[in-house]
Amino acid sequence: MLTLNGNDGDTLWDHLLPEGARVLPADLARLDEVLADPGMVAPFRARFQHLADQCSADPLHRGRPTIPMATYLRLMVIKHRTGWGYETLVKEVSDSLHLRRFCLIPLTSPVPDESTVRKLTRRLGHEVVDGCIRGVIGKALRERRLRPRALRADSTVAEADIRYPTDAGLAADAVRVLARSARRVRAAVPAVSGRVRDRSRAVQKRLRALGRTLRRRTGEAKAAVRRLTEETAEQARACLGEAKKVLAQARRSRSRAPGISPAGRARAIAALEQAIGLAEQVTEQTRMRFAGQKIADRLVSLFDPDARPVRRGKLAKPTEFGYVVQLTEVTANTRRGARGLLLPPKLEAGSTHENTLLPATAAELDAVGITVREAAVDAGFGRARTEEALAGAGSPEVFIAGDADNAGSRRTRRRRARFRVGCEGRISHLKRNYGAGRSRLKGTEGARIWESWAVLAYDLDTVARLPVRRSPG
Repeated sequence: MLTLNGNDGDTLWDHLLPEGARVLPADLARLDEVLADPGMVAPFRARFQHLADQCSADPLHRGRPTIPMATYLRLMVIKHRTGWGYETLVKEVSDSLHLRRFCLIPLTSPVPDESTVRKLTRRLGHEVVDGCIRGVIGKALRERRLRPRALRADSTVAEADIRYPTDAGLAADAVRVLARSARRVRAAVPAVSGRVRDRSRAVQKRLRALGRTLRRRTGEAKAAVRRLTEETAEQARACLGEAKKVLAQARRSRSRAPGISPAGRARAIAALEQAIGLAEQVTEQTRMRFAGQKIADRLVSLFDPDARPVRRGKLAKPTEFGYVVQLTEVTANTRRGARGLLLPPKLEAGSTHENTLLPATAAELDAVGITVREAAVDAGFGRARTEEALAGAGSPEVFIAGDADNAGSRRTRRRRARFRVGCEGRISHLKRNYGAGRSRLKGTEGARIWESWAVLAYDLDTVARLPVRRSPG
Protein backbone atom coordinates (compact mmCIF):
# COMPACT_ATOMS: atom_id res chain seq x y z
CA MET A 1 0.00 0.00 0.00
CA LEU A 2 1.38 3.37 -1.01
CA THR A 3 2.30 5.78 1.78
CA LEU A 4 3.16 9.25 0.50
CA ASN A 5 3.66 11.11 3.77
CA GLY A 6 4.33 9.74 7.23
CA ASN A 7 3.51 11.09 10.63
CA ASP A 8 6.07 13.88 10.50
CA GLY A 9 4.69 15.88 13.40
CA ASP A 10 7.01 16.68 16.29
CA THR A 11 6.85 14.38 19.28
CA LEU A 12 7.36 15.36 22.91
CA TRP A 13 11.03 14.41 22.62
CA ASP A 14 11.44 16.73 19.64
CA HIS A 15 10.08 19.66 21.66
CA LEU A 16 12.57 18.93 24.44
CA LEU A 17 15.50 19.46 22.09
CA PRO A 18 17.36 22.78 22.23
CA GLU A 19 16.57 25.36 19.56
CA GLY A 20 19.85 24.78 17.71
CA ALA A 21 19.02 21.10 17.22
CA ARG A 22 15.51 21.81 15.92
CA VAL A 23 16.48 24.44 13.35
CA LEU A 24 17.86 23.00 10.10
CA PRO A 25 21.11 24.34 8.61
CA ALA A 26 20.61 26.91 5.86
CA ASP A 27 21.19 24.52 2.92
CA LEU A 28 18.87 21.84 4.29
CA ALA A 29 16.25 24.47 5.19
CA ARG A 30 16.19 25.71 1.58
CA LEU A 31 15.88 22.14 0.28
CA ASP A 32 13.14 21.39 2.80
CA GLU A 33 11.13 24.35 1.51
CA VAL A 34 11.31 23.05 -2.05
CA LEU A 35 10.56 19.42 -1.12
CA ALA A 36 7.60 20.41 1.05
CA ASP A 37 5.53 20.96 -2.11
CA PRO A 38 2.91 18.13 -2.31
CA GLY A 39 3.54 17.91 -6.05
CA MET A 40 7.01 16.47 -5.42
CA VAL A 41 5.53 13.08 -4.50
CA ALA A 42 2.99 13.04 -7.34
CA PRO A 43 5.26 10.89 -9.61
CA PHE A 44 5.24 8.15 -6.95
CA ARG A 45 1.45 8.01 -6.99
CA ALA A 46 1.47 7.92 -10.80
CA ARG A 47 3.96 5.03 -10.74
CA PHE A 48 1.85 2.98 -8.32
CA GLN A 49 -1.27 3.75 -10.35
CA HIS A 50 0.52 2.46 -13.45
CA LEU A 51 1.44 -0.74 -11.60
CA ALA A 52 -2.18 -1.12 -10.45
CA ASP A 53 -3.39 -0.85 -14.04
CA GLN A 54 -1.02 -3.64 -15.11
CA CYS A 55 -2.07 -6.23 -12.52
CA SER A 56 -5.22 -7.39 -10.77
CA ALA A 57 -3.95 -6.30 -7.34
CA ASP A 58 -4.28 -2.79 -5.95
CA PRO A 59 -0.87 -1.63 -4.69
CA LEU A 60 -2.31 1.83 -4.01
CA HIS A 61 -4.70 0.79 -1.25
CA ARG A 62 -3.88 -2.83 -0.34
CA GLY A 63 -0.92 -4.74 0.96
CA ARG A 64 1.84 -3.90 3.42
CA PRO A 65 2.38 -0.13 3.68
CA THR A 66 5.49 1.27 2.05
CA ILE A 67 7.83 3.63 3.81
CA PRO A 68 6.72 7.26 3.30
CA MET A 69 7.75 8.32 -0.19
CA ALA A 70 8.54 11.83 1.07
CA THR A 71 11.10 10.29 3.43
CA TYR A 72 12.51 8.05 0.70
CA LEU A 73 12.89 11.02 -1.66
CA ARG A 74 14.81 13.02 0.93
CA LEU A 75 17.03 10.06 1.81
CA MET A 76 18.04 9.63 -1.82
CA VAL A 77 18.75 13.35 -2.21
CA ILE A 78 21.05 13.19 0.82
CA LYS A 79 22.74 10.09 -0.60
CA HIS A 80 23.66 11.76 -3.88
CA ARG A 81 24.71 15.03 -2.24
CA THR A 82 27.11 13.21 0.07
CA GLY A 83 28.20 10.14 -1.93
CA TRP A 84 27.33 7.77 0.94
CA GLY A 85 26.40 4.15 0.35
CA TYR A 86 23.05 2.83 1.56
CA GLU A 87 24.38 1.45 4.84
CA THR A 88 26.34 4.62 5.61
CA LEU A 89 23.32 6.73 4.67
CA VAL A 90 21.04 4.95 7.14
CA LYS A 91 23.68 5.06 9.87
CA GLU A 92 24.40 8.77 9.45
CA VAL A 93 20.72 9.74 9.31
CA SER A 94 20.05 7.69 12.44
CA ASP A 95 22.80 9.53 14.33
CA SER A 96 22.01 13.08 13.12
CA LEU A 97 19.21 15.17 14.60
CA HIS A 98 19.29 17.56 11.64
CA LEU A 99 19.16 14.80 9.01
CA ARG A 100 16.32 13.09 10.88
CA ARG A 101 14.29 16.28 10.84
CA PHE A 102 15.07 16.89 7.20
CA CYS A 103 14.01 13.34 6.26
CA LEU A 104 10.80 13.70 8.36
CA ILE A 105 11.76 10.88 10.73
CA PRO A 106 10.74 11.53 14.36
CA LEU A 107 13.10 10.60 17.19
CA THR A 108 10.78 7.78 18.26
CA SER A 109 10.68 6.18 14.77
CA PRO A 110 13.36 3.98 13.22
CA VAL A 111 15.14 4.96 10.03
CA PRO A 112 14.14 2.69 7.09
CA ASP A 113 16.45 -0.28 6.61
CA GLU A 114 19.11 0.07 3.94
CA SER A 115 17.73 -2.92 2.01
CA THR A 116 14.32 -1.22 1.82
CA VAL A 117 15.80 1.94 0.32
CA ARG A 118 18.06 -0.03 -2.02
CA LYS A 119 15.29 -2.26 -3.38
CA LEU A 120 12.88 0.65 -3.81
CA THR A 121 15.44 2.43 -5.98
CA ARG A 122 15.39 -0.43 -8.49
CA ARG A 123 11.67 -1.12 -8.35
CA LEU A 124 10.55 2.46 -8.86
CA GLY A 125 12.80 2.90 -11.91
CA HIS A 126 14.03 6.06 -13.57
CA GLU A 127 10.55 7.21 -14.67
CA VAL A 128 9.67 8.33 -11.14
CA VAL A 129 12.92 10.28 -10.79
CA ASP A 130 12.45 11.90 -14.20
CA GLY A 131 8.94 12.90 -13.13
CA CYS A 132 10.40 14.54 -10.01
CA ILE A 133 12.92 16.43 -12.18
CA ARG A 134 10.10 17.77 -14.36
CA GLY A 135 8.23 18.75 -11.19
CA VAL A 136 11.26 20.69 -9.91
CA ILE A 137 11.62 22.50 -13.25
CA GLY A 138 7.91 23.32 -13.28
CA LYS A 139 8.14 24.68 -9.75
CA ALA A 140 11.09 26.88 -10.76
CA LEU A 141 9.13 28.25 -13.71
CA ARG A 142 6.03 28.98 -11.63
CA GLU A 143 7.43 30.16 -8.32
CA ARG A 144 11.05 31.17 -8.88
CA ARG A 145 12.60 33.83 -11.06
CA LEU A 146 13.66 31.50 -13.86
CA ARG A 147 12.99 32.48 -17.47
CA PRO A 148 14.89 30.04 -19.71
CA ARG A 149 16.58 31.75 -22.64
CA ALA A 150 19.29 29.36 -23.78
CA LEU A 151 20.33 25.74 -23.56
CA ARG A 152 23.60 23.89 -23.83
CA ALA A 153 23.92 20.15 -24.35
CA ASP A 154 26.83 17.76 -24.23
CA SER A 155 27.42 14.05 -23.80
CA THR A 156 29.73 12.30 -21.40
CA VAL A 157 30.42 8.77 -20.22
CA ALA A 158 28.77 7.27 -17.16
CA GLU A 159 31.29 4.57 -16.39
CA ALA A 160 30.06 1.13 -15.42
CA ASP A 161 31.16 -0.17 -12.03
CA ILE A 162 33.54 -2.76 -13.49
CA ARG A 163 37.28 -3.35 -13.66
CA TYR A 164 39.28 -2.89 -16.83
CA PRO A 165 38.34 -5.80 -19.12
CA THR A 166 40.85 -8.24 -20.65
CA ASP A 167 40.20 -11.47 -22.53
CA ALA A 168 41.96 -13.51 -19.85
CA GLY A 169 40.13 -11.70 -17.05
CA LEU A 170 36.75 -12.27 -18.71
CA ALA A 171 37.54 -15.96 -19.17
CA ALA A 172 38.45 -16.20 -15.47
CA ASP A 173 35.13 -14.58 -14.56
CA ALA A 174 33.32 -17.03 -16.84
CA VAL A 175 34.95 -20.00 -15.08
CA ARG A 176 33.93 -18.72 -11.66
CA VAL A 177 30.37 -17.74 -12.65
CA LEU A 178 29.67 -21.03 -14.44
CA ALA A 179 30.83 -23.08 -11.46
CA ARG A 180 28.79 -21.00 -9.02
CA SER A 181 25.63 -21.06 -11.15
CA ALA A 182 25.91 -24.83 -11.62
CA ARG A 183 26.21 -25.35 -7.86
CA ARG A 184 23.00 -23.39 -7.34
CA VAL A 185 21.21 -25.49 -9.96
CA ARG A 186 22.38 -28.72 -8.30
CA ALA A 187 21.11 -27.41 -4.95
CA ALA A 188 17.70 -26.54 -6.45
CA VAL A 189 17.32 -29.64 -8.67
CA PRO A 190 18.49 -32.79 -6.81
CA ALA A 191 18.13 -35.01 -9.90
CA VAL A 192 21.04 -33.26 -11.63
CA SER A 193 24.08 -35.53 -11.48
CA GLY A 194 26.45 -33.49 -13.63
CA ARG A 195 28.77 -30.89 -12.19
CA VAL A 196 31.03 -28.06 -13.34
CA ARG A 197 34.55 -28.34 -11.98
CA ASP A 198 35.76 -25.05 -10.57
CA ARG A 199 38.96 -24.34 -12.49
CA SER A 200 39.64 -21.04 -10.75
CA ARG A 201 43.02 -22.17 -9.37
CA ALA A 202 44.29 -23.16 -12.82
CA VAL A 203 43.03 -19.88 -14.28
CA GLN A 204 44.55 -17.75 -11.52
CA LYS A 205 47.91 -19.48 -12.03
CA ARG A 206 47.86 -18.40 -15.67
CA LEU A 207 46.76 -14.87 -14.80
CA ARG A 208 49.71 -14.49 -12.43
CA ALA A 209 52.07 -15.77 -15.14
CA LEU A 210 50.45 -13.33 -17.53
CA GLY A 211 51.18 -10.43 -15.21
CA ARG A 212 54.82 -11.43 -14.91
CA THR A 213 55.11 -11.83 -18.68
CA LEU A 214 53.75 -8.35 -19.43
CA ARG A 215 56.62 -6.74 -17.52
CA ARG A 216 59.18 -8.00 -20.06
CA ARG A 217 57.76 -5.98 -22.99
CA THR A 218 59.56 -8.02 -25.64
CA GLY A 219 58.52 -9.91 -28.74
CA GLU A 220 58.68 -13.17 -26.81
CA ALA A 221 56.35 -11.69 -24.22
CA LYS A 222 53.66 -11.11 -26.85
CA ALA A 223 53.75 -14.77 -27.84
CA ALA A 224 53.58 -15.82 -24.19
CA VAL A 225 50.61 -13.51 -23.56
CA ARG A 226 48.74 -15.04 -26.47
CA ARG A 227 49.50 -18.58 -25.28
CA LEU A 228 48.39 -17.89 -21.71
CA THR A 229 45.22 -16.09 -22.85
CA GLU A 230 44.27 -19.00 -25.12
CA GLU A 231 44.92 -21.48 -22.29
CA THR A 232 42.62 -19.45 -20.03
CA ALA A 233 39.95 -19.45 -22.73
CA GLU A 234 40.31 -23.25 -23.03
CA GLN A 235 39.59 -23.58 -19.32
CA ALA A 236 36.43 -21.53 -19.85
CA ARG A 237 35.42 -23.75 -22.78
CA ALA A 238 35.82 -26.85 -20.63
CA CYS A 239 33.56 -25.36 -17.97
CA LEU A 240 31.14 -24.32 -20.70
CA GLY A 241 30.74 -27.89 -21.97
CA GLU A 242 30.08 -29.20 -18.47
CA ALA A 243 27.60 -26.38 -17.75
CA LYS A 244 25.58 -27.19 -20.85
CA LYS A 245 25.18 -30.81 -19.66
CA VAL A 246 24.02 -29.60 -16.24
CA LEU A 247 21.52 -27.25 -17.88
CA ALA A 248 20.14 -30.02 -20.10
CA GLN A 249 19.65 -32.33 -17.09
CA ALA A 250 17.93 -29.58 -15.10
CA ARG A 251 15.53 -28.84 -17.93
CA ARG A 252 14.59 -32.52 -18.34
CA SER A 253 14.02 -33.04 -14.62
CA ARG A 254 10.94 -32.02 -12.68
CA SER A 255 12.52 -32.52 -9.25
CA ARG A 256 12.82 -29.73 -6.73
CA ALA A 257 14.77 -29.59 -3.48
CA PRO A 258 12.83 -29.18 -0.20
CA GLY A 259 12.49 -25.53 0.73
CA ILE A 260 13.02 -24.35 -2.85
CA SER A 261 9.99 -22.77 -4.50
CA PRO A 262 9.19 -23.32 -8.20
CA ALA A 263 10.15 -19.71 -8.83
CA GLY A 264 13.50 -20.25 -7.07
CA ARG A 265 14.17 -23.32 -9.18
CA ALA A 266 13.34 -21.41 -12.35
CA ARG A 267 15.62 -18.51 -11.32
CA ALA A 268 18.56 -20.86 -10.74
CA ILE A 269 18.13 -22.46 -14.17
CA ALA A 270 17.70 -19.07 -15.86
CA ALA A 271 20.87 -17.77 -14.18
CA LEU A 272 22.87 -20.73 -15.47
CA GLU A 273 21.43 -20.25 -18.95
CA GLN A 274 22.45 -16.58 -18.91
CA ALA A 275 25.95 -17.44 -17.65
CA ILE A 276 26.37 -19.96 -20.49
CA GLY A 277 25.37 -17.36 -23.08
CA LEU A 278 27.84 -14.81 -21.71
CA ALA A 279 30.64 -17.37 -21.45
CA GLU A 280 30.09 -18.38 -25.07
CA GLN A 281 30.41 -14.75 -26.08
CA VAL A 282 33.66 -14.41 -24.10
CA THR A 283 35.28 -17.45 -25.71
CA GLU A 284 34.11 -16.38 -29.17
CA GLN A 285 35.57 -12.90 -28.65
CA THR A 286 38.94 -14.39 -27.73
CA ARG A 287 38.91 -16.58 -30.84
CA MET A 288 37.97 -13.66 -33.09
CA ARG A 289 40.65 -11.43 -31.61
CA PHE A 290 43.50 -13.84 -32.34
CA ALA A 291 41.98 -14.63 -35.76
CA GLY A 292 42.21 -10.94 -36.63
CA GLN A 293 38.43 -10.57 -37.01
CA LYS A 294 36.50 -7.44 -36.03
CA ILE A 295 34.38 -7.71 -32.88
CA ALA A 296 31.23 -5.67 -33.44
CA ASP A 297 29.49 -5.80 -30.04
CA ARG A 298 32.19 -6.50 -27.47
CA LEU A 299 31.20 -7.80 -24.04
CA VAL A 300 33.28 -6.12 -21.33
CA SER A 301 31.81 -7.59 -18.15
CA LEU A 302 29.84 -10.65 -17.06
CA PHE A 303 28.42 -8.71 -14.12
CA ASP A 304 27.22 -5.72 -16.15
CA PRO A 305 26.48 -7.24 -19.58
CA ASP A 306 24.94 -4.02 -20.92
CA ALA A 307 28.16 -2.01 -20.57
CA ARG A 308 30.09 -1.37 -23.78
CA PRO A 309 33.40 0.28 -24.74
CA VAL A 310 33.18 3.98 -25.57
CA ARG A 311 35.97 5.64 -27.57
CA ARG A 312 36.33 9.24 -26.38
CA GLY A 313 39.80 10.10 -27.68
CA LYS A 314 41.05 11.46 -24.36
CA LEU A 315 44.75 11.19 -23.66
CA ALA A 316 44.33 9.83 -20.13
CA LYS A 317 41.41 7.50 -21.01
CA PRO A 318 41.23 6.73 -24.73
CA THR A 319 38.55 4.10 -24.07
CA GLU A 320 35.98 4.09 -21.28
CA PHE A 321 33.49 1.37 -20.48
CA GLY A 322 29.85 2.09 -19.73
CA TYR A 323 27.17 4.33 -21.14
CA VAL A 324 26.88 7.60 -23.04
CA VAL A 325 24.64 10.07 -21.21
CA GLN A 326 23.45 13.37 -22.70
CA LEU A 327 23.02 16.26 -20.26
CA THR A 328 21.13 19.40 -21.26
CA GLU A 329 21.02 22.56 -19.18
CA VAL A 330 18.55 25.41 -19.65
CA THR A 331 19.66 28.81 -18.34
CA ALA A 332 18.19 32.29 -18.01
CA ASN A 333 21.20 33.90 -19.72
CA THR A 334 24.49 33.12 -21.42
CA ARG A 335 26.73 35.20 -19.18
CA ARG A 336 29.86 33.86 -17.52
CA GLY A 337 28.97 31.59 -14.59
CA ALA A 338 25.39 31.02 -15.76
CA ARG A 339 23.72 28.23 -13.78
CA GLY A 340 20.46 26.65 -14.85
CA LEU A 341 18.47 23.45 -14.51
CA LEU A 342 19.26 20.09 -16.06
CA LEU A 343 16.61 18.18 -18.00
CA PRO A 344 16.11 14.45 -17.33
CA PRO A 345 19.23 12.76 -18.76
CA LYS A 346 19.13 10.52 -21.83
CA LEU A 347 21.38 7.46 -21.90
CA GLU A 348 22.40 4.61 -24.17
CA ALA A 349 25.01 1.86 -23.87
CA GLY A 350 28.23 2.13 -25.87
CA SER A 351 29.35 4.75 -28.37
CA THR A 352 26.22 6.70 -29.29
CA HIS A 353 26.13 9.73 -31.58
CA GLU A 354 25.11 13.04 -30.06
CA ASN A 355 22.16 13.54 -32.39
CA THR A 356 20.78 10.07 -31.60
CA LEU A 357 19.86 11.20 -28.08
CA LEU A 358 18.87 14.76 -28.98
CA PRO A 359 15.23 14.06 -30.08
CA ALA A 360 14.48 12.56 -26.65
CA THR A 361 16.04 15.63 -25.04
CA ALA A 362 13.89 17.90 -27.21
CA ALA A 363 10.81 15.95 -26.09
CA GLU A 364 11.69 16.82 -22.49
CA LEU A 365 11.70 20.51 -23.40
CA ASP A 366 8.22 20.11 -24.83
CA ALA A 367 7.06 18.17 -21.74
CA VAL A 368 7.97 21.03 -19.38
CA GLY A 369 6.84 23.74 -21.81
CA ILE A 370 10.21 25.45 -22.35
CA THR A 371 11.23 27.33 -25.47
CA VAL A 372 14.66 28.89 -25.89
CA ARG A 373 16.23 31.44 -28.22
CA GLU A 374 19.79 30.08 -28.31
CA ALA A 375 21.33 26.62 -28.23
CA ALA A 376 25.05 25.87 -27.87
CA VAL A 377 26.52 22.44 -28.60
CA ASP A 378 29.91 21.01 -29.47
CA ALA A 379 31.29 19.86 -32.81
CA GLY A 380 29.87 16.35 -32.39
CA PHE A 381 26.40 17.60 -33.30
CA GLY A 382 25.28 17.99 -36.89
CA ARG A 383 23.65 21.31 -37.73
CA ALA A 384 20.75 20.02 -39.83
CA ARG A 385 19.75 17.28 -37.39
CA THR A 386 20.17 19.56 -34.37
CA GLU A 387 17.98 22.31 -35.85
CA GLU A 388 15.39 19.73 -36.85
CA ALA A 389 15.29 18.19 -33.35
CA LEU A 390 15.00 21.60 -31.63
CA ALA A 391 12.39 23.00 -34.00
CA GLY A 392 9.62 22.40 -31.45
CA ALA A 393 11.55 24.25 -28.72
CA GLY A 394 11.16 27.64 -30.35
CA SER A 395 13.58 26.99 -33.25
CA PRO A 396 16.57 28.47 -31.39
CA GLU A 397 19.63 29.81 -33.15
CA VAL A 398 22.12 26.94 -32.97
CA PHE A 399 25.78 27.57 -32.22
CA ILE A 400 28.13 24.64 -32.96
CA ALA A 401 31.67 24.96 -31.63
CA GLY A 402 34.20 25.27 -34.43
CA ASP A 403 31.59 25.55 -37.20
CA ALA A 404 32.25 28.25 -39.79
CA ASP A 405 28.50 28.61 -40.47
CA ASN A 406 27.68 30.04 -37.04
CA ALA A 407 25.61 33.22 -37.29
CA GLY A 408 26.09 36.46 -35.38
CA SER A 409 28.82 39.00 -34.86
CA ARG A 410 32.25 38.11 -33.59
CA ARG A 411 31.29 39.22 -30.10
CA THR A 412 28.14 37.09 -30.18
CA ARG A 413 30.04 34.02 -31.36
CA ARG A 414 32.63 34.45 -28.62
CA ARG A 415 29.87 34.78 -26.00
CA ARG A 416 28.16 31.63 -27.21
CA ALA A 417 31.46 29.75 -27.35
CA ARG A 418 32.18 30.62 -23.72
CA PHE A 419 28.65 29.61 -22.81
CA ARG A 420 29.08 26.24 -24.48
CA VAL A 421 32.39 25.57 -22.71
CA GLY A 422 30.51 25.97 -19.43
CA CYS A 423 28.85 22.65 -20.17
CA GLU A 424 32.19 20.93 -19.50
CA GLY A 425 32.34 22.53 -16.06
CA ARG A 426 28.74 21.57 -15.34
CA ILE A 427 29.46 17.92 -16.19
CA SER A 428 32.57 17.97 -13.99
CA HIS A 429 30.54 19.50 -11.15
CA LEU A 430 27.87 16.83 -11.52
CA LYS A 431 30.44 14.05 -11.41
CA ARG A 432 32.46 15.40 -8.49
CA ASN A 433 29.61 16.57 -6.26
CA TYR A 434 26.71 14.27 -7.13
CA GLY A 435 28.32 10.97 -8.18
CA ALA A 436 27.27 11.04 -11.84
CA GLY A 437 30.65 9.87 -13.14
CA ARG A 438 30.34 6.19 -12.23
CA SER A 439 27.05 4.34 -11.96
CA ARG A 440 26.90 2.05 -8.94
CA LEU A 441 23.82 0.31 -10.34
CA LYS A 442 24.25 -2.42 -12.95
CA GLY A 443 22.71 -2.44 -16.42
CA THR A 444 21.29 0.24 -18.68
CA GLU A 445 18.25 0.72 -16.46
CA GLY A 446 20.46 0.97 -13.39
CA ALA A 447 22.63 3.62 -15.05
CA ARG A 448 19.53 5.61 -16.01
CA ILE A 449 18.27 5.50 -12.43
CA TRP A 450 21.66 6.57 -11.06
CA GLU A 451 22.13 9.48 -13.45
CA SER A 452 18.56 10.71 -12.92
CA TRP A 453 19.03 10.83 -9.14
CA ALA A 454 22.26 12.81 -9.60
CA VAL A 455 20.46 15.32 -11.85
CA LEU A 456 17.54 15.62 -9.42
CA ALA A 457 19.86 16.36 -6.48
CA TYR A 458 21.62 19.02 -8.55
CA ASP A 459 18.37 20.64 -9.70
CA LEU A 460 17.03 20.76 -6.15
CA ASP A 461 20.17 22.54 -4.95
CA THR A 462 19.87 24.99 -7.85
CA VAL A 463 16.18 25.76 -7.33
CA ALA A 464 16.74 26.20 -3.59
CA ARG A 465 19.14 29.05 -4.38
CA LEU A 466 16.80 30.86 -6.77
CA PRO A 467 14.89 33.86 -5.38
CA VAL A 468 11.16 33.40 -4.84
CA ARG A 469 8.91 35.38 -7.14
CA ARG A 470 6.90 37.90 -5.16
CA SER A 471 3.22 38.40 -5.87
CA PRO A 472 2.11 41.88 -7.03
CA GLY A 473 0.09 42.38 -3.87
